[in-house]
Amino acid sequence: MKEFELKYGCNPNQKPSKIFMNDGSDLPIEILNGRPGYINFLDAFNSWQLVKELKEALGLPAVASFKHVSPTSAAVGIPLSDKLKKACFVDDIEGLDDSPLACAYARARGTDRMCSFGDWVALSDKCDVTTALMIKREVSDGIIAPGYDEEALEILKSKCKGSYNIVKIDPDYVPEETEQKQVFGITFEQGRNNFKIDEKLLSNIVTENKNLPQSAVRDLIVALITLKYTQSNSVCYAIDGQAIGVGAGQQSRIHCTRLAGTKADTWFLRQHEKVLNLPFKEDLGRPNRDNVIDGYINKNEEDVCADGNWQKYFTSQPAPLTAEEIKEYLSTIDGVALGSDAFFPFDDNIERAYRSGVKFIAEPGGSIRDDLVIECCNKYGIAMSFTGMRLFHH
Repeated sequence: MKEFELKYGCNPNQKPSKIFMNDGSDLPIEILNGRPGYINFLDAFNSWQLVKELKEALGLPAVASFKHVSPTSAAVGIPLSDKLKKACFVDDIEGLDDSPLACAYARARGTDRMCSFGDWVALSDKCDVTTALMIKREVSDGIIAPGYDEEALEILKSKCKGSYNIVKIDPDYVPEETEQKQVFGITFEQGRNNFKIDEKLLSNIVTENKNLPQSAVRDLIVALITLKYTQSNSVCYAIDGQAIGVGAGQQSRIHCTRLAGTKADTWFLRQHEKVLNLPFKEDLGRPNRDNVIDGYINKNEEDVCADGNWQKYFTSQPAPLTAEEIKEYLSTIDGVALGSDAFFPFDDNIERAYRSGVKFIAEPGGSIRDDLVIECCNKYGIAMSFTGMRLFHH
């Protein structure tokens, strides 16, 4: 296939629209089902790079959930605890522990379920039946993978009344060393960001605490590779082989850190006993449960526990999750890794990160206030590496 005509570009008024190779060669993809759009392909090609790099860096199957050209989460295939399975709505999946790819999907899709609503999924490995069954029941726009088991493909083809977008990519495809794009009719050209992220990148530990266990190395690599494909400015919290809070596209770095930290806190609080045992009505759909859980934790637009509201969602009125209970629960969290796509200009980022259990940090360094940032890390016993490499993505 030399080119593929799209329905429209980013918006319905942006026509004509298509994807093609500048050199006239075949596209490195097959469209097995559906008709992906412009933004679908932006998500597909960015997310595929992310999971491919994670697999190469850590040797584990990787999955990313993408929305509007940034990851809601990314994860590698590590088994889930019973509590985490329940929090991610996958405690009913038979054979989950037997499929590392399905475990990676459960983590990536279950991290930020509100932002993953209508996502694009990327798999580093051939899609198996267990993973396909989980994807089928979620609201999702499409998937990209290097292959699909025959039964898994049929399961996915039945999704969205047969219109689910399924893309197969050549895992051996290597893009050209330079890339181009146009803005306002003007062509930009740059070398591709082929910078390799691995354990060696974390060797320059600048804090008093220089203890970086292998679990932290893994989580920092997850965070940094996730940031490589996240719209900047960006900050990522990670633990247990998954990104648990991504703050993307903020003009201020502290706003990135706050946004990502709030998402990480919500992820942890989804595992609070009060949340796990909310008395949902049996006919309440999964997306509605996500909205209610977010409201229950974060006290958003609606008090879901109030009279007149709780009856819509629950079989009995739940007790609210109090500020004191939230503070107490989050105070027990430790060992979180944090990556930043550029240096921290002020120590307020460290103060905010510490509140979400951050113990390990990787950032480029190079601020005129590096000494203050290091001092703040030392105050809390945080180990911080200077990578020397910025990871802006636009």
